[in-house]
Amino acid sequence: MEQNRLGRGMRWLLMACGPMNLGGTAVFAPSFPYLRDTVGLPDAYPLYLWVLTAWLPLFGIAYFWMGWTGRADRTFMAVGAAGKATFAVILLALWWNEELPVTAGLIGLPDLALAGAFAAWLWRTR
Repeated sequence: MEQNRLGRGMRWLLMACGPMNLGGTAVFAPSFPYLRDTVGLPDAYPLYLWVLTAWLPLFGIAYFWMGWTGRADRTFMAVGAAGKATFAVILLALWWNEELPVTAGLIGLPDLALAGAFAAWLWRTR
């Protein structure tokens, strides 16, 4: 795997993604429908919620670990940027089409910002 050293700011950003993803895990956990209601997300079939609940902490742990060690894998960062951008754009598009409330659209903005930061880092370190 191709590894790249991270600057201090990017390290802190990645370490912050760990708790952020754990928050997302709680929101999508089938056991906590009131959290989805609070942010304006619709309920979904439990299979889809469990998939998100399983994968979000794994990504969060990987982000945190890269930040902690100061070494990032470019492929993982690219997948992370794409995933965060996709999540944010879908939420914003559904809000724009009035299928979700503004609160649901707004919860995607941190992910969109992180996707931009990841993409900028990938561009600078190519």
